[in-house]
Amino acid sequence: MSDTQNSTSQWFYEEKGERKGGASEQEMVELIRSGRLGYGSSVWMPGFNEWAKLEDTPLRQHLQQTPPPLAGSQVNNTLVWVLAFAPIIGYLMEWFVAGALNGSEAAAARAMENASYWYITLALNLLLSFFDEKRLQKTGHNTSRFRGWVWLVPVYLYQRAKNRKRLPNSPCVIQAGAH
Repeated sequence: MSDTQNSTSQWFYEEKGERKGGASEQEMVELIRSGRLGYGSSVWMPGFNEWAKLEDTPLRQHLQQTPPPLAGSQVNNTLVWVLAFAPIIGYLMEWFVAGALNGSEAAAARAMENASYWYITLALNLLLSFFDEKRLQKTGHNTSRFRGWVWLVPVYLYQRAKNRKRLPNSPCVIQAGAH
């Protein structure tokens, strides 16, 4: 494609699951510079058969100003592994709190039967997901596609694995860490 064709073409892009567009190349460059679009962003323009990753289009030259996200062993996955075991850890924490606050083993058992401290496991899941997302952002990954899903751990882990292009074949593996 020639430069004149690129500059007059209308670009479309995906943002938070919505098709946006009718943007000029200069507007697309501004979106890239502002960080709204980056590696892994889906874009389309007339002449494309299907949506493409931004880095596979002529707009790639504008990405060269920023390094690609870290990948593989360069990303610390400790939090996501703890998150995979958060239901067990949270349950043990609930028992600890029930024992500490209820005085007797029988009262603690009743509190656990009544799920009196369910919010401990929920808070643990939320905090671990939130901090893992922040850690991914620091490695250059665009996590805007799975914001809001931190409260639902299996969906968060799936979105995380999809974002990092590490989708395993088994849902069990996704739950077990999706590193």
